[in-house]
Amino acid sequence: MAIKKRPVSPRQKMINLLYVVLMAMLALNVSTEVLNGFSLVEESIGRTTSNAAKENQVIYDNFVEQLKANPAKVKAWFDKAQEVKRISDSLYNFADELKFAIVREADGDDADVKNIRAKEDLEAANQVMLAPGRGKGAALYKAINSFRERILMMVPDSAQREIISNNLSTQIPKTALTMGRNWQEYMFEDMPVAAAVTLLSKLQSDVRYAEGEVLHRLVANIDMKDIRVNSLNAFVIPNSQTVVRGDKFSAHIVMAAVDTTQQPDIYIGNRKMELRNGLYETVCGRTGDFTLAGFIEVFNGSGERIRRDFSQKYTVVDPTATVSADLMNMLYAGYSNPISVSVPGVPLNKVQATMSGGTLQPVGPGRYIARPAAVGKDVTITVTSTNTGRVQQMGQFTFRVRKLPDPTAFISVKDEHGNPDRYKGGALLKSRLMAAEGIGAAIDDGILDISFRVLSFETKFYDNMGNAVPMISDGARFSERQRSTFRKLSRNKSFYISGVTVVGPDGIQRKLTSSMEVTVK
Repeated sequence: MAIKKRPVSPRQKMINLLYVVLMAMLALNVSTEVLNGFSLVEESIGRTTSNAAKENQVIYDNFVEQLKANPAKVKAWFDKAQEVKRISDSLYNFADELKFAIVREADGDDADVKNIRAKEDLEAANQVMLAPGRGKGAALYKAINSFRERILMMVPDSAQREIISNNLSTQIPKTALTMGRNWQEYMFEDMPVAAAVTLLSKLQSDVRYAEGEVLHRLVANIDMKDIRVNSLNAFVIPNSQTVVRGDKFSAHIVMAAVDTTQQPDIYIGNRKMELRNGLYETVCGRTGDFTLAGFIEVFNGSGERIRRDFSQKYTVVDPTATVSADLMNMLYAGYSNPISVSVPGVPLNKVQATMSGGTLQPVGPGRYIARPAAVGKDVTITVTSTNTGRVQQMGQFTFRVRKLPDPTAFISVKDEHGNPDRYKGGALLKSRLMAAEGIGAAIDDGILDISFRVLSFETKFYDNMGNAVPMISDGARFSERQRSTFRKLSRNKSFYISGVTVVGPDGIQRKLTSSMEVTVK
């Protein structure tokens, strides 16, 4: 049998609702011992934050001292440190203002953050951080995110980046997100004053920690406390250890590692030198072996003076150069004569050459093509060097100029192995003669190998009566009449090739006076 429920009066519904509210308030009530525990944590965090701030201030003070000692080196890092201080102080002070605002909301105008009376107050944090239109929670959320991103850009170490990122995280549990709560509501809604102040103090501590990590990284970049090398020595770096008489000996005198923003004191022969960028130069008027010796002094980051001795030997020689014609001891007019140019102790890319009486074309390091303009007129090749930064003449060389000699005519044949060969007279197999297309001409004396173009030639055959029968070629090729006569020649029969007209690479046409006797085998 069903039981009929008794109707509940409006008065009873109100009493039931008030009871539920009372139970909720009792459940949310925080004990005095827990609230006092927050005070202890707040004091501990405060001491940690104070110590971190003092350590950071020592680094800031060192930056100021180093900036005075070496502005060129420290200025860029000092500016970055000041930027870190600015953004760190901005977030730190904002958190400080919020702490005071929450305590004042709970305790009144005479509030003291270090002596909170209404520690259990659950409304003060709500009013300051979450009140519609004037709550500061959203602004704090944006400030933390902005600070975290800017600080992480200055921290390359992945482990330190992870620590800072976790300390300054604004992520909240997924359960809070599903309930529609944002970061500021999750952190400060119904939060007792003591707990809210402790959370903001923890944020201040994280800010000072991140600030300190970046400052230590900036200090490492300028070697504030020491010169971070395991060995310091003075070095002389000469432009060249071999110097031509009359030229300059140039050398950089440095201490390794080199600091381009600090001018060291350099002494040569116990005399202090005023050298621009450490560059030492002296004119070398005598040949022989010499030594550049002295010492160099420089300050390290802590202001200590460091001295290192240096010594460098160098040799002064007379101006000299070498110019050689690659294929001959003279130059030929109208011909591309290969020339090699060098200077002992000087790189080829620092050597240049010019020629009078013709053209001199560079074709590679130390390699030229010389083309004299006229036969019988000497040419002069002048060699210069830029090894020490200025042009210095190293020598002049004169060559006689002559016309190319006459070439020797030959028949282009192939030997028994099928390789090209130049037949210049004597016995010749009839089969090789018939396989040849014509004749060529070249200067081929073991030193030169210069081809000439054959314009024409003639062959002379003798009949049974001893009469000469001349036949004209088809340019450089045998004519059909000549080839027909070759077929009819009997063994040991001879004929002559003469009247060879050629033109060489110099453009000069000439007729060879010598003739070639060919005996058919």
